[in-house]
Amino acid sequence: MKILIAGATGSIGRQVVKTVIAMGHQPRALVRNRQKVKLLPPDSEIFYGDISLPETLKDAVKDIDAVIFTLGSDGQGRIGARAVDYGGVRNIVQALQGSRVRIALMTTIGVTERLSAWNQRTEVHDWKRRAERLVRASGHPYTIVRPGWFDYNSHDEQRLVFLQGDRRHSGSPEDGVISRKQLARILVAALGNPAAENKTFELVAERGTEQQHLSPLFSALAADNRTEIDGVRDLDNMPLAQEPESVIGDLKRYTASARQ
Repeated sequence: MKILIAGATGSIGRQVVKTVIAMGHQPRALVRNRQKVKLLPPDSEIFYGDISLPETLKDAVKDIDAVIFTLGSDGQGRIGARAVDYGGVRNIVQALQGSRVRIALMTTIGVTERLSAWNQRTEVHDWKRRAERLVRASGHPYTIVRPGWFDYNSHDEQRLVFLQGDRRHSGSPEDGVISRKQLARILVAALGNPAAENKTFELVAERGTEQQHLSPLFSALAADNRTEIDGVRDLDNMPLAQEPESVIGDLKRYTASARQ
């Protein structure tokens, strides 16, 4: 597969690019900062564009088979959360209209938790969750992965665990941990595994050895209800009627496009 990686120069994106190559696929790294190209493997295809500028993305999605989102607004507050965590996904999905590709979207464990002081201040969870909803409404086959805390693993915490319902809301590594390398493996493997299609789950690692085969883990998950915009077992705590008009408009637009 030719796979576009949005967020390719971030800590997760770089690992994803390496994993894409290791699994025999062709990466196309979407890069905004030219100085960061040196962080990527030399055999990566580089495409310069800005996820916040839709006009720079039209050619980035040409002839791709899949896209992996590892975007993160990195402490940019509400403006960054809206422009990057949500806007970047929206803009690429918009550029994909007329084609059908596999999508792997990384958000975060605890994304449905809305009342913490941190989310009240930044709205990062809310905007990441809106991005999830947009992917579900788009009509593209997808996998949404909500990872635990990156690289907080002990050396013996390698056994992969897939959860659903997003009930771990401590806002700390007590919610679960996962290595960046393991997360990259899951994101890339999900694209080629039919058992992962249209599923949303939290990803953590617990004490034990990492599983060699992923299909049993994917198969054990419940698929999302395609008539709903949230994950199959998510909390019903974000009423669509109370969402910003622009977000409702995006959902209607992409849902209508997906049905054509």
